[in-house]
Amino acid sequence: MRTNFAAIFLVSFFVFPAVIFAVRSFPDKADCNGDKTRIEFDTSMQFSEAPVYQNGLECPVLPSNSLLLVCDPLVVHVAMTLDPEYLRGTLAAIHSVLKHASCPENIFFHFIASDSSSLHSDELSHIVRVAFPSLTFKVYEFKESVVADLISSSIRQALENPLNYARSYLADMLENCVERVIYLDSDTIVVDDIQKLWRVSLSGSRTIGAPEYCHANFTKYFTYEFWFNSDFSRVFEGKNPCYFNTGVMIMDLKRWRENNYTGKIEKWMKIQKEKRIYELGSLPPFLLVFGGDVEAIDHRWNQHGLGGDNVVNSCRRLHPGPVSLLHWSGKGKPWVRLDAKKPCPVDYLWAPYDLYKFGKHSGNQEQ
Repeated sequence: MRTNFAAIFLVSFFVFPAVIFAVRSFPDKADCNGDKTRIEFDTSMQFSEAPVYQNGLECPVLPSNSLLLVCDPLVVHVAMTLDPEYLRGTLAAIHSVLKHASCPENIFFHFIASDSSSLHSDELSHIVRVAFPSLTFKVYEFKESVVADLISSSIRQALENPLNYARSYLADMLENCVERVIYLDSDTIVVDDIQKLWRVSLSGSRTIGAPEYCHANFTKYFTYEFWFNSDFSRVFEGKNPCYFNTGVMIMDLKRWRENNYTGKIEKWMKIQKEKRIYELGSLPPFLLVFGGDVEAIDHRWNQHGLGGDNVVNSCRRLHPGPVSLLHWSGKGKPWVRLDAKKPCPVDYLWAPYDLYKFGKHSGNQEQ
Protein backbone atom coordinates (compact mmCIF):
# COMPACT_ATOMS: atom_id res chain seq x y z
CA MET A 1 0.00 0.00 0.00
CA ARG A 2 1.32 3.42 -0.84
CA THR A 3 2.16 5.51 2.19
CA ASN A 4 2.87 8.89 0.65
CA PHE A 5 0.98 11.88 1.94
CA ALA A 6 -1.08 12.37 -1.21
CA ALA A 7 -2.50 8.86 -1.00
CA ILE A 8 -3.31 9.19 2.69
CA PHE A 9 -5.02 12.51 2.04
CA LEU A 10 -7.02 11.03 -0.81
CA VAL A 11 -8.27 8.07 1.20
CA SER A 12 -9.16 10.01 4.32
CA PHE A 13 -10.80 12.96 2.65
CA PHE A 14 -12.30 11.63 -0.53
CA VAL A 15 -14.55 8.90 0.82
CA PHE A 16 -17.64 11.07 1.10
CA PRO A 17 -19.95 10.59 4.03
CA ALA A 18 -23.51 9.80 3.10
CA VAL A 19 -25.88 12.72 2.81
CA ILE A 20 -28.67 12.09 5.27
CA PHE A 21 -32.20 13.25 4.74
CA ALA A 22 -35.34 11.82 6.28
CA VAL A 23 -34.70 8.12 6.85
CA ARG A 24 -37.35 5.77 8.12
CA SER A 25 -37.54 2.09 8.97
CA PHE A 26 -39.48 -0.40 6.92
CA PRO A 27 -43.12 -0.56 8.02
CA ASP A 28 -44.40 -3.12 10.45
CA LYS A 29 -45.67 -6.36 8.97
CA ALA A 30 -48.36 -8.50 10.55
CA ASP A 31 -47.70 -12.23 10.70
CA CYS A 32 -50.34 -14.92 10.29
CA ASN A 33 -51.34 -14.56 13.94
CA GLY A 34 -51.88 -10.86 13.65
CA ASP A 35 -48.71 -9.97 15.60
CA LYS A 36 -46.54 -7.24 14.18
CA THR A 37 -42.88 -7.86 13.61
CA ARG A 38 -40.19 -5.48 12.42
CA ILE A 39 -38.62 -6.04 9.03
CA GLU A 40 -35.04 -5.36 9.97
CA PHE A 41 -31.66 -5.97 8.40
CA ASP A 42 -29.14 -7.76 10.59
CA THR A 43 -26.79 -4.89 11.45
CA SER A 44 -24.35 -7.35 13.01
CA MET A 45 -23.50 -8.58 9.50
CA GLN A 46 -19.74 -8.40 9.17
CA PHE A 47 -17.53 -8.45 6.13
CA SER A 48 -13.83 -9.11 5.76
CA GLU A 49 -11.56 -6.36 4.51
CA ALA A 50 -10.73 -6.87 0.86
CA PRO A 51 -7.11 -6.90 -0.34
CA VAL A 52 -5.68 -3.58 -1.47
CA TYR A 53 -5.50 -3.36 -5.25
CA GLN A 54 -3.06 -0.84 -6.71
CA ASN A 55 -2.70 0.89 -10.05
CA GLY A 56 -0.32 -0.51 -12.63
CA LEU A 57 2.63 1.56 -13.79
CA GLU A 58 0.78 2.50 -16.97
CA CYS A 59 -2.10 4.16 -15.10
CA PRO A 60 -2.46 7.94 -15.26
CA VAL A 61 -1.81 9.81 -12.02
CA LEU A 62 -4.98 11.62 -10.97
CA PRO A 63 -5.19 14.78 -8.86
CA SER A 64 -5.19 14.29 -5.10
CA ASN A 65 -7.73 17.10 -4.66
CA SER A 66 -10.96 15.25 -3.96
CA LEU A 67 -13.16 18.04 -5.31
CA LEU A 68 -11.47 17.79 -8.69
CA LEU A 69 -11.24 14.01 -8.89
CA VAL A 70 -14.94 13.34 -9.40
CA CYS A 71 -14.85 15.56 -12.48
CA ASP A 72 -11.56 14.27 -13.86
CA PRO A 73 -12.11 12.88 -17.39
CA LEU A 74 -9.73 9.98 -16.70
CA VAL A 75 -11.86 8.57 -13.89
CA VAL A 76 -14.00 5.49 -14.56
CA HIS A 77 -17.45 6.01 -13.01
CA VAL A 78 -19.44 3.01 -11.79
CA ALA A 79 -22.96 3.29 -10.34
CA MET A 80 -24.65 0.64 -8.20
CA THR A 81 -27.46 0.47 -5.66
CA LEU A 82 -26.94 -0.21 -1.94
CA ASP A 83 -29.85 -2.34 -0.80
CA PRO A 84 -29.40 -4.12 2.57
CA GLU A 85 -31.00 -7.25 1.11
CA TYR A 86 -28.44 -7.35 -1.71
CA LEU A 87 -25.50 -5.77 0.11
CA ARG A 88 -23.53 -9.01 0.13
CA GLY A 89 -23.84 -9.14 -3.64
CA THR A 90 -22.86 -5.50 -4.04
CA LEU A 91 -19.66 -5.93 -2.03
CA ALA A 92 -18.74 -9.02 -4.02
CA ALA A 93 -19.30 -7.07 -7.25
CA ILE A 94 -17.09 -4.21 -6.05
CA HIS A 95 -14.41 -6.71 -5.07
CA SER A 96 -14.50 -8.29 -8.52
CA VAL A 97 -14.23 -4.94 -10.30
CA LEU A 98 -11.18 -3.91 -8.26
CA LYS A 99 -9.47 -7.29 -8.50
CA HIS A 100 -9.49 -7.36 -12.30
CA ALA A 101 -9.03 -3.63 -13.01
CA SER A 102 -5.76 -2.41 -14.49
CA CYS A 103 -6.21 0.93 -12.69
CA PRO A 104 -8.38 0.17 -9.62
CA GLU A 105 -7.44 3.42 -7.86
CA ASN A 106 -8.90 5.41 -10.75
CA ILE A 107 -12.44 4.06 -10.31
CA PHE A 108 -15.11 6.19 -8.64
CA PHE A 109 -18.12 4.32 -7.27
CA HIS A 110 -21.50 6.06 -7.02
CA PHE A 111 -23.79 4.16 -4.64
CA ILE A 112 -27.54 4.79 -4.54
CA ALA A 113 -29.35 4.05 -1.28
CA SER A 114 -33.06 4.35 -0.56
CA ASP A 115 -34.26 6.95 1.92
CA SER A 116 -36.53 4.17 3.24
CA SER A 117 -33.74 1.68 3.81
CA SER A 118 -33.63 -0.35 7.01
CA LEU A 119 -30.03 0.83 7.29
CA HIS A 120 -29.21 4.53 7.27
CA SER A 121 -26.98 5.78 4.50
CA ASP A 122 -24.14 6.43 6.93
CA GLU A 123 -24.38 2.82 8.15
CA LEU A 124 -24.20 1.52 4.60
CA SER A 125 -21.30 3.84 3.90
CA HIS A 126 -19.48 2.54 6.98
CA ILE A 127 -19.92 -1.09 5.90
CA VAL A 128 -18.47 -0.29 2.47
CA ARG A 129 -15.61 1.66 4.00
CA VAL A 130 -14.71 -1.18 6.39
CA ALA A 131 -14.58 -3.67 3.52
CA PHE A 132 -12.72 -1.29 1.18
CA PRO A 133 -10.78 1.31 3.22
CA SER A 134 -9.12 2.81 0.14
CA LEU A 135 -12.20 2.90 -2.08
CA THR A 136 -13.20 6.16 -3.71
CA PHE A 137 -16.97 6.45 -3.44
CA LYS A 138 -19.99 8.53 -2.57
CA VAL A 139 -23.42 7.47 -1.32
CA TYR A 140 -26.49 9.26 -2.67
CA GLU A 141 -29.97 8.96 -1.21
CA PHE A 142 -32.80 8.13 -3.56
CA LYS A 143 -36.16 9.49 -2.44
CA GLU A 144 -38.67 6.73 -3.02
CA SER A 145 -41.48 9.28 -3.15
CA VAL A 146 -40.17 10.34 -6.56
CA VAL A 147 -41.19 7.06 -8.12
CA ALA A 148 -43.57 5.41 -5.63
CA ASP A 149 -46.78 6.49 -7.40
CA LEU A 150 -45.41 5.39 -10.78
CA ILE A 151 -44.58 1.78 -9.90
CA SER A 152 -47.07 -0.87 -10.98
CA SER A 153 -47.27 -4.49 -9.85
CA SER A 154 -44.93 -6.98 -11.49
CA ILE A 155 -44.69 -10.75 -11.92
CA ARG A 156 -42.19 -10.87 -9.03
CA GLN A 157 -42.42 -8.62 -5.98
CA ALA A 158 -38.67 -7.97 -5.91
CA LEU A 159 -39.03 -6.18 -9.24
CA GLU A 160 -41.26 -3.60 -7.57
CA ASN A 161 -38.47 -2.36 -5.31
CA PRO A 162 -38.15 1.41 -5.91
CA LEU A 163 -34.35 1.09 -6.05
CA ASN A 164 -34.79 -0.85 -9.30
CA TYR A 165 -35.91 2.44 -10.82
CA ALA A 166 -33.02 4.52 -9.45
CA ARG A 167 -31.01 3.92 -12.64
CA SER A 168 -33.54 6.13 -14.44
CA TYR A 169 -32.56 9.05 -12.19
CA LEU A 170 -28.75 8.81 -12.26
CA ALA A 171 -28.47 11.85 -14.52
CA ASP A 172 -30.30 13.91 -11.90
CA MET A 173 -28.50 12.50 -8.86
CA LEU A 174 -24.87 12.43 -9.96
CA GLU A 175 -22.77 15.58 -10.35
CA ASN A 176 -23.31 17.42 -13.64
CA CYS A 177 -19.64 16.99 -14.51
CA VAL A 178 -20.16 13.20 -14.57
CA GLU A 179 -21.11 12.73 -18.20
CA ARG A 180 -20.73 8.97 -18.48
CA VAL A 181 -21.24 6.05 -16.10
CA ILE A 182 -21.30 2.26 -16.09
CA TYR A 183 -24.35 0.92 -14.28
CA LEU A 184 -24.05 -2.53 -12.68
CA ASP A 185 -26.64 -4.60 -10.85
CA SER A 186 -25.74 -5.97 -7.42
CA ASP A 187 -25.83 -9.59 -8.62
CA THR A 188 -22.97 -9.22 -11.08
CA ILE A 189 -19.32 -10.26 -11.02
CA VAL A 190 -16.76 -8.67 -13.33
CA VAL A 191 -13.92 -10.99 -14.40
CA ASP A 192 -12.22 -8.64 -16.85
CA ASP A 193 -10.70 -5.17 -16.81
CA ILE A 194 -13.58 -2.71 -16.55
CA GLN A 195 -11.50 -0.21 -18.52
CA LYS A 196 -12.34 -2.28 -21.60
CA LEU A 197 -16.05 -1.71 -21.04
CA TRP A 198 -15.48 1.96 -20.25
CA ARG A 199 -13.72 2.49 -23.59
CA VAL A 200 -16.70 1.30 -25.65
CA SER A 201 -17.91 4.20 -27.78
CA LEU A 202 -21.56 5.16 -28.11
CA SER A 203 -21.94 6.02 -31.79
CA GLY A 204 -24.11 8.74 -33.27
CA SER A 205 -26.70 10.01 -30.83
CA ARG A 206 -26.98 6.77 -28.85
CA THR A 207 -27.31 7.31 -25.12
CA ILE A 208 -26.88 3.81 -23.74
CA GLY A 209 -24.86 0.75 -24.64
CA ALA A 210 -25.65 -2.82 -23.62
CA PRO A 211 -25.45 -6.36 -24.99
CA GLU A 212 -28.50 -6.96 -27.20
CA TYR A 213 -30.28 -10.28 -27.69
CA CYS A 214 -32.12 -10.06 -30.99
CA HIS A 215 -33.02 -13.77 -30.99
CA ALA A 216 -35.35 -13.19 -28.04
CA ASN A 217 -39.07 -12.79 -28.71
CA PHE A 218 -39.38 -9.03 -28.25
CA THR A 219 -43.18 -9.04 -28.47
CA LYS A 220 -43.53 -11.00 -25.21
CA TYR A 221 -42.30 -8.06 -23.15
CA PHE A 222 -45.55 -6.18 -23.82
CA THR A 223 -49.23 -7.05 -23.56
CA TYR A 224 -51.75 -7.53 -26.36
CA GLU A 225 -53.25 -4.16 -25.49
CA PHE A 226 -49.92 -2.53 -26.27
CA TRP A 227 -49.42 -4.21 -29.64
CA PHE A 228 -53.00 -3.67 -30.80
CA ASN A 229 -53.02 0.01 -29.86
CA SER A 230 -51.28 1.88 -32.67
CA ASP A 231 -50.81 4.90 -30.43
CA PHE A 232 -48.45 2.75 -28.35
CA SER A 233 -46.87 0.33 -30.81
CA ARG A 234 -45.87 3.04 -33.28
CA VAL A 235 -43.02 3.90 -30.90
CA PHE A 236 -41.10 1.12 -32.67
CA GLU A 237 -41.96 2.17 -36.25
CA GLY A 238 -38.87 2.25 -38.44
CA LYS A 239 -36.80 0.56 -35.74
CA ASN A 240 -35.47 -2.93 -35.21
CA PRO A 241 -35.70 -3.22 -31.41
CA CYS A 242 -33.99 -6.03 -29.56
CA TYR A 243 -34.16 -7.12 -25.95
CA PHE A 244 -31.37 -5.86 -23.71
CA ASN A 245 -30.80 -6.30 -19.99
CA THR A 246 -30.63 -3.07 -17.97
CA GLY A 247 -28.42 -4.64 -15.27
CA VAL A 248 -25.29 -3.75 -17.25
CA MET A 249 -25.26 -0.50 -19.19
CA ILE A 250 -22.96 2.26 -20.34
CA MET A 251 -24.91 5.51 -20.00
CA ASP A 252 -24.12 8.88 -21.59
CA LEU A 253 -25.52 11.15 -18.89
CA LYS A 254 -24.88 14.31 -20.91
CA ARG A 255 -27.13 13.12 -23.74
CA TRP A 256 -29.59 11.75 -21.18
CA ARG A 257 -29.96 15.18 -19.58
CA GLU A 258 -30.19 16.98 -22.91
CA ASN A 259 -33.03 14.73 -24.08
CA ASN A 260 -34.85 14.39 -20.73
CA TYR A 261 -34.98 10.61 -20.93
CA THR A 262 -36.09 10.44 -17.30
CA GLY A 263 -39.27 12.27 -18.30
CA LYS A 264 -39.82 9.93 -21.25
CA ILE A 265 -39.45 6.86 -19.02
CA GLU A 266 -41.87 8.35 -16.51
CA LYS A 267 -44.40 8.98 -19.30
CA TRP A 268 -44.53 5.26 -20.12
CA MET A 269 -44.78 4.36 -16.45
CA LYS A 270 -47.84 6.60 -16.15
CA ILE A 271 -49.41 4.90 -19.18
CA GLN A 272 -48.66 1.51 -17.62
CA LYS A 273 -50.57 2.47 -14.48
CA GLU A 274 -53.68 3.10 -16.59
CA LYS A 275 -53.46 0.59 -19.44
CA ARG A 276 -51.26 -2.30 -18.21
CA ILE A 277 -49.02 -2.55 -21.27
CA TYR A 278 -46.27 -4.74 -19.73
CA GLU A 279 -45.58 -7.09 -16.79
CA LEU A 280 -41.87 -6.72 -15.99
CA GLY A 281 -40.93 -3.92 -13.57
CA SER A 282 -38.35 -1.35 -14.64
CA LEU A 283 -37.15 -3.02 -17.86
CA PRO A 284 -40.00 -2.29 -20.33
CA PRO A 285 -39.80 1.53 -20.04
CA PHE A 286 -36.16 1.29 -21.10
CA LEU A 287 -37.14 -0.91 -24.04
CA LEU A 288 -39.81 1.60 -25.05
CA VAL A 289 -37.48 4.59 -24.90
CA PHE A 290 -34.26 3.06 -26.22
CA GLY A 291 -35.30 -0.09 -28.13
CA GLY A 292 -33.77 -0.01 -31.60
CA ASP A 293 -31.28 2.69 -30.65
CA VAL A 294 -28.86 0.89 -28.33
CA GLU A 295 -25.13 0.56 -28.88
CA ALA A 296 -24.68 -3.20 -29.09
CA ILE A 297 -21.90 -4.34 -26.76
CA ASP A 298 -20.25 -7.75 -26.94
CA HIS A 299 -22.29 -10.42 -25.15
CA ARG A 300 -19.28 -11.30 -23.02
CA TRP A 301 -20.18 -8.25 -20.91
CA ASN A 302 -23.46 -9.69 -19.66
CA GLN A 303 -23.72 -13.43 -19.20
CA HIS A 304 -27.16 -12.92 -17.69
CA GLY A 305 -29.90 -15.25 -16.48
CA LEU A 306 -27.67 -17.24 -14.10
CA GLY A 307 -30.32 -16.91 -11.38
CA GLY A 308 -32.94 -18.73 -13.45
CA ASP A 309 -36.06 -16.97 -14.65
CA ASN A 310 -38.22 -14.50 -12.76
CA VAL A 311 -40.43 -17.19 -11.24
CA VAL A 312 -38.34 -20.37 -10.89
CA ASN A 313 -34.98 -20.55 -9.10
CA SER A 314 -33.32 -22.87 -11.63
CA CYS A 315 -29.73 -23.63 -12.57
CA ARG A 316 -28.40 -22.44 -15.89
CA ARG A 317 -25.18 -22.93 -17.75
CA LEU A 318 -22.94 -20.23 -19.10
CA HIS A 319 -23.60 -19.17 -22.66
CA PRO A 320 -20.96 -20.30 -25.18
CA GLY A 321 -18.09 -17.90 -25.77
CA PRO A 322 -15.76 -15.68 -23.73
CA VAL A 323 -16.94 -14.19 -20.44
CA SER A 324 -16.15 -10.76 -18.97
CA LEU A 325 -19.16 -10.37 -16.65
CA LEU A 326 -21.42 -12.87 -14.90
CA HIS A 327 -24.95 -11.81 -14.00
CA TRP A 328 -27.27 -13.72 -11.69
CA SER A 329 -30.41 -12.04 -12.99
CA GLY A 330 -33.54 -14.00 -12.19
CA LYS A 331 -34.96 -15.29 -8.93
CA GLY A 332 -31.95 -17.25 -7.63
CA LYS A 333 -28.99 -15.46 -6.02
CA PRO A 334 -25.65 -17.23 -5.52
CA TRP A 335 -25.16 -16.29 -1.86
CA VAL A 336 -28.62 -17.62 -0.96
CA ARG A 337 -28.11 -20.90 -2.77
CA LEU A 338 -24.60 -21.38 -1.39
CA ASP A 339 -25.71 -20.77 2.19
CA ALA A 340 -28.63 -23.15 1.71
CA LYS A 341 -26.15 -25.75 0.43
CA LYS A 342 -28.15 -25.98 -2.78
CA PRO A 343 -25.78 -24.19 -5.16
CA CYS A 344 -25.76 -24.29 -8.92
CA PRO A 345 -22.37 -24.96 -10.55
CA VAL A 346 -22.03 -21.33 -11.68
CA ASP A 347 -22.44 -20.12 -8.08
CA TYR A 348 -18.94 -21.35 -7.30
CA LEU A 349 -17.65 -18.70 -9.72
CA TRP A 350 -19.18 -16.04 -7.46
CA ALA A 351 -17.89 -17.46 -4.17
CA PRO A 352 -14.23 -16.27 -4.35
CA TYR A 353 -15.39 -12.64 -4.31
CA ASP A 354 -17.67 -13.01 -1.29
CA LEU A 355 -16.45 -10.98 1.71
CA TYR A 356 -19.11 -12.12 4.17
CA LYS A 357 -17.31 -13.72 7.12
CA PHE A 358 -19.99 -16.28 7.81
CA GLY A 359 -20.69 -17.46 4.29
CA LYS A 360 -21.20 -21.23 4.20
CA HIS A 361 -18.61 -21.89 1.52
CA SER A 362 -14.87 -21.62 1.15
CA GLY A 363 -14.84 -18.63 -1.20
CA ASN A 364 -14.42 -16.03 1.54
CA GLN A 365 -11.27 -17.75 2.73
CA GLU A 366 -9.48 -17.19 -0.56
CA GLN A 367 -8.25 -13.69 0.19
